[in-house]
Amino acid sequence: MKLANDSRFLLDPHRRDVPGRHRMRTYPAGEEVDLVVVGAGAGGTTLAQRLARRGWRIVMLEAGPFWDPDEDWVSDEAGSHRLYWTEPRIIGGGDPVELGKNNSGRGVGGSMVHYAGYCPRFHPSDFLVRTEDDVAADWPISYDELKPHYEELEAELPVAGQHWPWGDPHRYPHRPHPITGGAEAAWRGARELGIEFRVGPVGIANGQFGNRPHCIYRGFCLQGCKVGAKASPLVTHLPDALAHGVEVRADAMATQVEVDARGRATGVTYFRDGAESFQRAAAVAVAGYSIESPRLLLHSVSSRFPHGLGNGNDLVGRGVMVQGAPQVAGRFPDTMRMYKAPPPEISSEEFYETDPGRGFARGFSIQTVSPLPIAWAEHVLADGHWGQALREYMRDYNHWYVLGALCELLPRAENRVTLADATDRTGMPIARMDYTQCDNDRANIAYARQKMTDILHAAGAQDVLTIDRYAHLVGGCPMGTSPENSVVDADHRVWETPNVFVTDGSVMPTQGSANPALTIMALASRLASRLGGR
Repeated sequence: MKLANDSRFLLDPHRRDVPGRHRMRTYPAGEEVDLVVVGAGAGGTTLAQRLARRGWRIVMLEAGPFWDPDEDWVSDEAGSHRLYWTEPRIIGGGDPVELGKNNSGRGVGGSMVHYAGYCPRFHPSDFLVRTEDDVAADWPISYDELKPHYEELEAELPVAGQHWPWGDPHRYPHRPHPITGGAEAAWRGARELGIEFRVGPVGIANGQFGNRPHCIYRGFCLQGCKVGAKASPLVTHLPDALAHGVEVRADAMATQVEVDARGRATGVTYFRDGAESFQRAAAVAVAGYSIESPRLLLHSVSSRFPHGLGNGNDLVGRGVMVQGAPQVAGRFPDTMRMYKAPPPEISSEEFYETDPGRGFARGFSIQTVSPLPIAWAEHVLADGHWGQALREYMRDYNHWYVLGALCELLPRAENRVTLADATDRTGMPIARMDYTQCDNDRANIAYARQKMTDILHAAGAQDVLTIDRYAHLVGGCPMGTSPENSVVDADHRVWETPNVFVTDGSVMPTQGSANPALTIMALASRLASRLGGR
């Protein structure tokens, strides 16, 4: 496949920063551009790269810094804390969601800077859950519309893995990575129970890819890949975007999408270096993800839109979802050294779709995870161990191996993002996220937890620990078929404002049991192809 993306060759073979940053085009103050993109993560950067190649003049506003992996990233869990969105937020509801390292990114590259590298596709069934399972909502687009974009992105990242038998069976452009003894043990236990696993898929080059180096299996995928082998927009799409004239304004916090008397957007107001500025644009793409995108739209009030942009039917911020992500750890007599590989070594989607015999709708995926010592300590603490017991579990770290599930939790209108009374440093109200599980969610999580426990026992684990947690954010600005059931249409266009688009995971009406990064990029790629030369 011929790739319309030269990022892999534009990188410096001897440094890990983005060379084009220092010769990046800049637009004069007051000049109108074709598009201003809010957020330089998976959706925003992919859209900008695709449209820049079609001649669009684009400015990106990113609230966080422009990372230099050589200077800014460290091989240390605690030292990587600033990669996450750490500004104040309020959480509530019956089952509050911890916000931070596993669901909120900050800086150029977004959350993919510190994701595990796992890049599965959604299944065809994910787009038809109302039709097939009588829950949630159907998407206004089909899997087939995203499939060519999945294929392009898998080649661009690139994705490495074994032939994938689930959903729409397919192959990957790079061969699978080797796996550790821990993954072999877990796979052995799964086979005992008749559960199939596969290696990958991960967006980590298996071998050199252009000027991108190969993976050295150092285990710091979640802390920002200082080597440069793991895919993120910072290395996979931004270099090409800069080469085609995109300007990225880092440390620029967008606070309002401005509109004229006709209800059309005129640009975005933002704060940078303590000063307020305004970027004029013919169109606006909001790509701040499932908390910051609803927050920006809700704060963009005007006489035309007194309740916020796109919020005429009180839908902005509603239906925000997380994935249930319980983890089960098993202790083995042999050393596992789970840190010596990309965290998602092997995975299974055997339980992805609805099985009426399980007693709940939809399902979950299972993948190996590899917590480093601080995250492992959190795991032990969550299981109720403290003091001397905690010390013993930490001393035993290399004998443990961990499985994690991603459970599809259903969208609910009461799970939502709203604006709090408190404000941030720019004077903008901070976001509040309320979340409560339903009975279907609880049953899904419990079943997944038991399956992982069974696998580890079948593999010969001497002891197990469990932890309940969440992962990934989607929803909050869902796409749909009408303004009565959605915030944006099938082309990501805000129903009430024809030149404002939402191009991140917040547009997902449902979330599946797959990590969302690849689908977010595929959605942005599809939108770029539909906008084309317009």
